Amino acid sequence: MPSNHEKVGTHKPEWLKVKLHNDPRYADVAAVVRRHDLHTICASGRCPNISECWSRGTATFMIGGDTCTRACRFCATKSSARPAPLDPAEPVKIARSVRLMGLRHAVVTSVDRDDLADGGAAHWAATVRAIRELNPETTIELLIPDFCGDPALLDTILEAGADIVGHNLETVERLTPAVRDRRASYATSLNVLRHITDHGNRHDDSYLAKSAVMVGLGETRDEVLRTLDDLAAAGVRRMTIGQYLQPTPRHYPVAEYIHPDTFAAYKAAAEERGIAHTESGPLVRSSYMADRLAPKTRRPLSALSCGERGQS
Repeated sequence: MPSNHEKVGTHKPEWLKVKLHNDPRYADVAAVVRRHDLHTICASGRCPNISECWSRGTATFMIGGDTCTRACRFCATKSSARPAPLDPAEPVKIARSVRLMGLRHAVVTSVDRDDLADGGAAHWAATVRAIRELNPETTIELLIPDFCGDPALLDTILEAGADIVGHNLETVERLTPAVRDRRASYATSLNVLRHITDHGNRHDDSYLAKSAVMVGLGETRDEVLRTLDDLAAAGVRRMTIGQYLQPTPRHYPVAEYIHPDTFAAYKAAAEERGIAHTESGPLVRSSYMADRLAPKTRRPLSALSCGERGQS
């Protein structure tokens, strides 16, 4: 495995320079997002690929509001124990926006909503069904929270009919307590991914489970390889691996900038383990080039603790 990484200093390495895209489509997508008062992880997460993806006419919609009940140390999304109520019109807004953008592949994610009794699962399901009704040929990809590992809540979403259901493991097991919110755990996330896979197998209509990890947080090569083993064992067949970039000085610090050659080696290692569709690179994010990892056609339909959910 290559070791020619760069330690964190006063400047980022050349391979992290972002090329700006001035395609008119960027303005079109931005206009739809603004007109319908939509939240995107592209903007709230300060994604470095926003100009590229929006210029390609793709965006990742964030439902459930713009404020998360969790406070992971890597994430730029706002956090509060009591976010605003859900917008009941949001599922239809998202569905109409997908149609206006002419998306062949729609990606939806959300903040965590531990303040709600169902964690927002019914809202998720309503969004998938609304997109499907107005856009029957569009493939739908979901990037879901862990819902505290509750199988019934996960099934509420899985039964709505998405094509890819993902949940991000984010980092290696050792770093999880330092990087993610205290309510998240490595084991719970793996169980969520197993449940996605098992649900598909039980219904003879396999979901395409997907996940993502960040590197450059201080993990070792062996830890990354063990993480790939765990993801493969959980049934993950699609994943992304990208460089962690600190959103603000108050967030978790970057330990090192990983060289592109190492990303290529991690991609090969993932594919050797059966994770056949892997995007790996310094600027790759969990929804980056999501359409390239999507099926060509859609599949047929067939500060609170987790225990205190919805009790605020």
